[in-house]
Amino acid sequence: MSTILVTGGAGFIGSNWVRLRRETHPDDRILNVDLLTYAGNLENLEGIDEGPGYRFLRIDVADRQALEEAVDEPVDAVVHFAAESHVDRSIEDASAFLRTNVIGTQTLLDFARARGVRRMVQVSTDEVYGSLGDEGKFTEMTSLAPNSPYSASKAAADMLVRAAHETHGMDVVITRCSNNYGPYQFPEKLIPLMISNALEGRALPVYGDGLNVRDWIWVEDHCRGIDLALDKGRAGEVYNFGGDAERTNLDVVRGILALLGKPDSLIEFVEDRKGHDRRYAIDFSKAARELGFAPTVSFEGGLERCVQWYRDHDSWWRRIKSGEYMNWYETMYGDRGDA
Repeated sequence: MSTILVTGGAGFIGSNWVRLRRETHPDDRILNVDLLTYAGNLENLEGIDEGPGYRFLRIDVADRQALEEAVDEPVDAVVHFAAESHVDRSIEDASAFLRTNVIGTQTLLDFARARGVRRMVQVSTDEVYGSLGDEGKFTEMTSLAPNSPYSASKAAADMLVRAAHETHGMDVVITRCSNNYGPYQFPEKLIPLMISNALEGRALPVYGDGLNVRDWIWVEDHCRGIDLALDKGRAGEVYNFGGDAERTNLDVVRGILALLGKPDSLIEFVEDRKGHDRRYAIDFSKAARELGFAPTVSFEGGLERCVQWYRDHDSWWRRIKSGEYMNWYETMYGDRGDA
C-alpha cells in the first residue's frame, strides 16, 4: 500500500485520476489537496467518501506551513496536478499563475524532499513546447518555447522539477500531454463550452479562422499514462502522452453540433486570441516504448461519449455557468445572446 499526495484532485484531470486510481489501486491511500478555486469542484468527486483510503484537504499548494501542518503522515509519492490552466485568464492577469504554477511547484518539491518522498510526478502540458508548423510532432527533446503566460509558468515549473533532480537527486518524472476532454471539464475550455452553449441555444465563439490544430486525448487515457509514469517511469525523465487525434477547432465544433443536431449557423467567429499557437501534435513513442502507453479511445467515440455526459449532467455545468464563470465569460466574449 502507498500513500499518495495528489494536488488539484478536485479539478478536471485530477478528479478523473483520483477516480481511476481508486479503481485500479484500491489499497492506496490518497491525500487530495485542493484550494477549490474557480475550477476545483468537490462535485467532481461525488461518490468518493472520506475514509481509510481517501482524505480531502483544502490547502493552497504554495502555503508550505499549511501543507506541513495538515499532512501528518508519511507520503510515498506526490502527483502534482494543481495549476491555473486557462490561457485566456493568464493573458488577463498572470499573477495567480505564477503563485500556483511556479511557487506552488517549488513548495511541493521542498516538502517532498524534506519528507523523503519516493517520487514526484509533475503533470505538465504540451503547450510548453510552443507552436508547430504544418508538419512534425513534439518529442521530449523539443526545445521549450512557451507563448503565453500560462505555458511560461508551466515551463518554469518543469525547469524547477528538473533542477530538483539534477541538484538534489530527487526522483521526479515530468509528463506532458495534448488537449484533454471528457467528464467534469470546466466549461470555459473548448469542448464543454461548445457543448453547453449549443444546448442552451447560444452562439459558439470560435477564435480567428478556427483552423488552429490540437491533438485530443480522452482524459482517462491521459490518467492511465500518468499512472504508468508514476509506477514505471525512469527518474528524471519526461514522457509525452497524446491521443493521435489531430483536429482543427472548427472540425471539433462542427462535430459537436452534428452530434447535438444543431445548425452550423450557431458558430460565431471572434477576434483571435493573443499569441494563439497554431498547431500542437504529440509524439508519444517514448511512452509507448518504455511504459506501454497507448490511447484506447478514438476521438469520434470519445466526443460522442463526452456530449452524452454533458447532456446527462445538465445541472452540473449549469450551476457552474450561472456563477463566477459567467462573469468571466462576459468579460472575454461579451453577451452574445441567444441564437
